[in-house]
Amino acid sequence: MQQVKIIHELWENIPLLHVVPDDAEGKKLPTVIFLHGHMSAKEHNLHYAYQLAGKGIRVLLPDAHLHGEREEGQDAIQMSLRFWEIVLTSIEEIGNIHRMAEEKQLVEGEPAVAGTSMGGITTLGALTVHPWISTAAIMMGSASYVDLASAQMSQFESRGFTLPITPEERAGMLRTLAQFDGTKKIDSYAKRPLFFWHGEQDIIVPFAPTFDFYKKLEAAYGEEAEEKLRFIREKETGHAVSRPGMLAATEWLADHLKK
Repeated sequence: MQQVKIIHELWENIPLLHVVPDDAEGKKLPTVIFLHGHMSAKEHNLHYAYQLAGKGIRVLLPDAHLHGEREEGQDAIQMSLRFWEIVLTSIEEIGNIHRMAEEKQLVEGEPAVAGTSMGGITTLGALTVHPWISTAAIMMGSASYVDLASAQMSQFESRGFTLPITPEERAGMLRTLAQFDGTKKIDSYAKRPLFFWHGEQDIIVPFAPTFDFYKKLEAAYGEEAEEKLRFIREKETGHAVSRPGMLAATEWLADHLKK
């Protein structure tokens, strides 16, 4: 595997790690924008970036809103209540990162987007509004924005918390999330190559809704599904991507970006 360079950069207001083969910093390369999970940070996914950069891929790992270098002292409950604000901000910022990467003449072809947990959820939403995404890898993600948000709110209330929004604001938030809900916008995926990994014992992002969505994608992709879709499930695994899952995801991204 070739040498890899990690560069800390600030793109507008977005701190990111720019990971690239050591001899190719200024060259146009196939590119992945890689998104981290909730309460995590960009550097926690460097093992994915290392594998990808070793295959000749540029990787951009941004800190999500309120995460990593952008933390604002929120506790876990406050962060959970702002989960969807963070996701929607990241969907917008992915577009800004793509624009800046193009302006810097760094990208060969169209970029991929990938992510774990919240990053996987964000990736599935981004695919509904960013047609330039060429391929994606979703680890422990969900496309069911409305159902997931509704379940989260019900869970908060069952634990005795009062949500700081009115019923009207709740309905408005769900209407907004429906605009990015892949289960309602399957045609927007436009038969792009997609990789999924999910542990069947995941209690944070439940397995069943994601697998059900994948089966709907298979039907929509028709004869192209065998070539363009892959779902790896691990029966005894929870909310943590295994090493074989990580390696399969990076292999998928490299193979499809270099086609």
